[in-house]
Amino acid sequence: MSRLGKKPIKLNNVTFKQVDGGLEFSGTKGTLIVPQIKGIKVTQKEDELVLTPVKNNGFYSPYWGLQWSLINSAIKGVTEGFEKRLTLIGVGFRANVQGKTVVVNAGYSHPVNFEIPKGIEITVEENTTIVVKGLDKQLVGQVAANIRKIRKPEPYKGKGIRYEDEYVRRKAGKSGKAEA
Repeated sequence: MSRLGKKPIKLNNVTFKQVDGGLEFSGTKGTLIVPQIKGIKVTQKEDELVLTPVKNNGFYSPYWGLQWSLINSAIKGVTEGFEKRLTLIGVGFRANVQGKTVVVNAGYSHPVNFEIPKGIEITVEENTTIVVKGLDKQLVGQVAANIRKIRKPEPYKGKGIRYEDEYVRRKAGKSGKAEA
């Protein structure tokens, strides 16, 4: 039995509609469609959604909690939205937005151009902080991970692109060989 799946989900001024193959949520920020997992029944009771598995044989239990989490994230996305912040650390590391691309200078001999996908808004603050915003939690996280992949933080000096709340463990460098 899923502990999450048993809890009802409050809609909080979000309109819910079942479309073929998915669940559509509309809020103040926009509209999202979540795929409906087979074996999980979603019903609306007043301003809450209740999820129940079709059969209680234990096969659908993991999907029950997954469906609950996807729906909860969609509701939060269409009401508040999601945001990931990345920080560029290093001499000469900077970024700027030019139209539909983010130009990142991260210590390479050339700037790296990153295309902004549809449904994502990227802004740059003070040339060293990249802010990724959007409705879809998964898409925001994937775009932030792809930007971070341009130059991962290295453990010796800590240079690179990292999440704002990320901690990078620093290693000690080589020590000189002792004279004989």
